Order: sequence, then structure tokens, then C-alpha cells
Amino acid sequence: MYSSPPLGHTWDLKLHLYYIGKARDAHANGMAREFLKRTSRYIACEMREIVPARFDLFARHATARKVLLDPAGKAMDSGAFAALIGKSELEARDVVFLIGGHDGLPPEWKPRADLLLSLSAMTLPHELARAVLAEQIYRALTTLRGHPYPR
Repeated sequence: MYSSPPLGHTWDLKLHLYYIGKARDAHANGMAREFLKRTSRYIACEMREIVPARFDLFARHATARKVLLDPAGKAMDSGAFAALIGKSELEARDVVFLIGGHDGLPPEWKPRADLLLSLSAMTLPHELARAVLAEQIYRALTTLRGHPYPR
């Protein structure tokens, strides 16, 4: 059973939304930033570009739950996604999301992920996927807090 933190307090948890490739679409990037800004009311979060050759995701976030977005990954509805976030909160375990670039994810990273997640069976531009993921993260946290947004 999920138990949310007391009002005005968050568990010691951080959420990281990483992406590979330059963020070029100002509108999609603005949507993602806006949802993460709203999310920061509930949990510490960051969004930034990484270059896999210069960033060891697994060493840097050894204990975090690593969720890599992949078209062949597991599909989840919003309720199951909220449960995933809630479980991480209960475990006080950071969550790392990674959206691949034009060539997808580094192939050697996929088997090391805790979860390969598919946002849609359809192909989405990476920047739009970032906005959709950021909205789902916000939706999950408002669901867990009993906020009316998810209605």
C-alpha cells in the first residue's frame, strides 16, 4: 500500500529525465520543462541531455531505478506508471528515465535497465516523447497525492 509523505514534504527521492540528442523544438521542450516545474512541487527533478560516451549512467546512479524508453519495451497505463513511481518513493529509490536519440539507446545499456518502457506503439519524435513522459510523471505524482489534475 502506498503512503504519501506528509503535506509539504517529499521523500528523499530525486527523479532524473535524461535524453540523448540536442533539444531543438522549443515548444516540445517548453511543455516538458513546464511539467517538470510542476513536478518539482512534489519531488526533486532534473532534465538534461547526456552523451553516452561521456556519461556512465549505471555508475552515476548505481542504486536508482533505471527506466529506459524503448519502442519494444513494456506498455503501461497511467495507473501502473503511478504505481512504479509510488514504489520508488516507498523504497526511497531515485528514478532515472532515459530517452534515446535518433539511433535509439546504446545497445549495451538495454540489458542493464530495470525496465524498458514503451510510451506508445507509434513512433514519436524524441522531443515529443520527452513532453509526454514529463506529463506522465506529473500525472503519477498528482495521482499519488490525491490531487484533482488526473481527472
